[in-house]
Amino acid sequence: VQLQACGGGLVQAGGSLRLSCAASGSAFSRYTVGWFRQAPGKEREFVAGISWNGLSTYYTDSVKGRFTISRDKVKNTVYLQMNSLKPEDTAVYYCAASPDLVPVRDSSRYDYWGQGTLVTVSS
Repeated sequence: VQLQACGGGLVQAGGSLRLSCAASGSAFSRYTVGWFRQAPGKEREFVAGISWNGLSTYYTDSVKGRFTISRDKVKNTVYLQMNSLKPEDTAVYYCAASPDLVPVRDSSRYDYWGQGTLVTVSS
């Protein structure tokens, strides 16, 4: 499974961005997918995850109500819609795939990683 993340950019506080994680290979449909982010000088943190069948989603508290994760099995792509962005959302965002049935916060459970896309939110 190869992952390609894109959609980052510069946006003002309160704005929106949609990140995409496109995957190669039909096996992707059997993987849980998570979005992680890493801000300068900070550890990588879990942001959101979606189960292989799309029925379970999970969000870290700081993004609940603002971010929405979804997946399109036909396009083999997972999306992260980010609304009401805040300067503290500034980070490099990574998508990753895990064989677990439901999303987990532990990054070591994810076998495949995309290259990251930079999101910068100005105040």
